[in-house]
Amino acid sequence: MTVENLTDLTVLIVEDEPLIAMSIEDVLMDHGVTCVGPAGSVGAALEMIKAGGFNIALLDVNLRGERVDAVADRLAAEGIPFVFTTGHGAEGLPDAHRGRPVIAKPFRDIDITNALSRHRPS
Repeated sequence: MTVENLTDLTVLIVEDEPLIAMSIEDVLMDHGVTCVGPAGSVGAALEMIKAGGFNIALLDVNLRGERVDAVADRLAAEGIPFVFTTGHGAEGLPDAHRGRPVIAKPFRDIDITNALSRHRPS
């Protein structure tokens, strides 16, 4: 799949593993995406959502043992699209958001850019 132009996106990265967050940010910046974050905790993510300034999010399901249900709920309430990133499989997703798109860890760079292309805001 060819990745469409992503330069109009600003992505909130919610990820507690610094190396994974940096890798995601590098991939996105290589495609001209503006990045916000990373948020490494639920509290930090909720503050970044409150501050705004992004139009889609990549959301790790588990942040240092803390589930991200509240973050997913807030993004959904704000109408902001998001894609889960997880190594826990579909059973690890918040019940209310099982229909949301998922990138399984470990993922490739193209998995991230393809997911953003498919699920970008309209």
